Amino acid sequence: MSTSSESSLIIKRLTLKLMQHSWSVSALTLDPAKLLEEFPRWLEKLSARHQGSIIIVIDSIDQVQQVEKHMKWLIDPLPVNVRVIVSVNVETCPPAWRLWPTLHLDPLSPKDAKSVIIAECHSVDIKLSKEQEKKLERHCRSATTCNALYVTLFGKMIARAGRAGNLDKILHQCFQCQDTVSLYRLVLHSIQESMADDVDKELMKQILCLVNVSHNGVSESELMELYPEMSWTFLTSLIHSLYKMCLLTYGCGLLRFQHLQAWETVRLEYLEDPTVNSSYRQKLINYFTLQLSQDRVTWRSADELPWLFQQQGSKQKLHDCLLNLFVSQNLYKRGHFAELLSYWQFVGKDKSAMATEYFDSLKQYEKNCEGEENMSCLADLYETLGRFLKDLGLLSQAVVPLQRSLEIRETALDPDHPRVAQSLHQLASVYVQWKKFGNAEQLYKQALEISENAYGADHPYTARELEALATLYQKQNKYEQAEHFRKKSFKIRQKAVKKKGNLYGFALLRRRALQLEELTLGKDTPDNARTLNELGVLYYLQNNLETADQFLKRSLEMRERVLGPDHPDCAQSLNNLAALCNEKKQYDKAEELYERALDIRRRALAPDHPSLAYTVKHLAILYKKMGKLDKAVPLYELAVEIRQKSFGPKHPSVATALVNLAVLYSQMKKHVEALPLYERALKIYEDSLGRMHPRVGETLKNLAVLSYEGGDFEKAAELYKRAMEIKEAETSFLGGKAPSHHSSSGDTFSLKTAHSPNVFLQQGQSSLAQFSTSKESFKD
Repeated sequence: MSTSSESSLIIKRLTLKLMQHSWSVSALTLDPAKLLEEFPRWLEKLSARHQGSIIIVIDSIDQVQQVEKHMKWLIDPLPVNVRVIVSVNVETCPPAWRLWPTLHLDPLSPKDAKSVIIAECHSVDIKLSKEQEKKLERHCRSATTCNALYVTLFGKMIARAGRAGNLDKILHQCFQCQDTVSLYRLVLHSIQESMADDVDKELMKQILCLVNVSHNGVSESELMELYPEMSWTFLTSLIHSLYKMCLLTYGCGLLRFQHLQAWETVRLEYLEDPTVNSSYRQKLINYFTLQLSQDRVTWRSADELPWLFQQQGSKQKLHDCLLNLFVSQNLYKRGHFAELLSYWQFVGKDKSAMATEYFDSLKQYEKNCEGEENMSCLADLYETLGRFLKDLGLLSQAVVPLQRSLEIRETALDPDHPRVAQSLHQLASVYVQWKKFGNAEQLYKQALEISENAYGADHPYTARELEALATLYQKQNKYEQAEHFRKKSFKIRQKAVKKKGNLYGFALLRRRALQLEELTLGKDTPDNARTLNELGVLYYLQNNLETADQFLKRSLEMRERVLGPDHPDCAQSLNNLAALCNEKKQYDKAEELYERALDIRRRALAPDHPSLAYTVKHLAILYKKMGKLDKAVPLYELAVEIRQKSFGPKHPSVATALVNLAVLYSQMKKHVEALPLYERALKIYEDSLGRMHPRVGETLKNLAVLSYEGGDFEKAAELYKRAMEIKEAETSFLGGKAPSHHSSSGDTFSLKTAHSPNVFLQQGQSSLAQFSTSKESFKD
């Protein structure tokens, strides 16, 4: 009855397990149909790679929803090394599987049933008379009375009655019960009768009813909030009794029914009246709705509310709930793709209408977003929407939210932040599916550059980008390039595999403990200096700036003593200290430290090294922040050179560096120097990303400002008009105007005017908005 029995989720879990064994970090689709297609391929791939056999065990597979439709891969010939073991009930086993080699577990015989019940009685020192044993054996002759659950319940009831001293009475009542549900009803009555207080009896009834009408169960803390008058003592005692008598159990911290028959018993006993059933659902709806109004969108709210609205038939309320972006995000990110789609189908919306409504809701939410944390949250929402639309096959619509997520992260975090690489990767994957391989290649390369800077050349995230590029080249039949990237990726994965021994985690902790012990003893070693640097970064990320300062200074001092003041590791410590000073607004100190780091890296590293580029960029941003524009110019020029050497002269990263330099010249009123830089950047963007790309639009807008300030109003209007056409086209897939947003082109500026060339020309002067990173990042 729970979402665990959705076939798509079962296949997803199996696929993820297979991917873990192949050390794959490629993205997994959430589209149920595609999952079913991909799973046999993963099985084939893994079986070919491993010498030993692969065994898949699926218990109670006949309980899976629409099992014959969604588990067809089981009927197809399996790969040579693959074995599948499933358990099914004889009555509900699909016909196609009856030909498999089968082990039949026969039902209990009357003698077996009697011995199980007697053993249960012996466990609590109760002995049945010979007459009672004979009656028991005569009673357990039918299929239902020899059922394992029936026999278990019977034994527990007799044991309970023996302790209470009313064995004959309960034994007689048990003999009247001919199936498991009727025996469960007797269990319910027995527990209720043991309670002296009518209030306690009513509480027990209400708790069981709430668990019954819920989607996945109810937690103890939720019950305490729903019934504040209830004591913990009563609740724990009640749950213990219900657990012992096979009614309730725990799963993922939630109280659920142990068996379907227990659920059915409570329904028949208390909830046959639809109005009573509805009232209990409404109680849960009110509880979880209150959580939403308090901005507490937890996985519980997301799991329960939409399902409860659907059960109540409240289409409008379900619709409003789905448009709570955090509810839908929560469901999607935890893999409930099919469930989310079924809700939208229930309210009568097709894929396209659903996409439009989500996008409109997101634009409305964006209007109230302020602050770095909210903008980061907004970027996550846009990314989730983009991935969701991609999984629905709406590729053209998916591009817009993913592009917007990228722009927000570049502006709110840092153009080199790892989350930007994540956005680039997601956007590239859409272009791959869309067969726009040129666009995808540029984005994957940018993501690779950021991942190498942020994590290092041997990190699994770097391997992910290399693997993505390899797959991309293979799709284009560029086998030599594909092989080059695949080999690099494979080497990284091999290193990762070697680290994944069972004792690796323990060894890592032990090594870290030894390092910390050595630190306290004050030993000067390169490893200790690196550990001090890592601790400094950790405290910085926790916003404990003073402690971070102490560790980073100790790291620098130790490195200077052990390695010498001109070692690249010293530049790393200087760089991190500079970022810390910048965060504390100690700009003069940050300037000195960045300059020292740059001097070391210029002498020690290759001219196109990522670490050198990183220091150049951040020192340039600092100079600009301090108003030292003349000192910033040569660094921005150097950034252009480094990117040209790294990526070639026609890469979008080069265009971004050119735009940053052009912005600087514009601020210095050097329009003659800025113009050719903008024009060259525009040409690169158009050639590499296409004439309708958002970055082309932003660059056109900047050129419009330049023309306007130069007095060429006609050209300005023409450029601005074209920029607005790109802006409108950006979201035309989803119907509606684009949200106003910051540039994704680094430190560019944009006009803040109405979307009309006439209004633009009437402005007395252009209004410029400067965007820069809000917080320094540690990339070393």
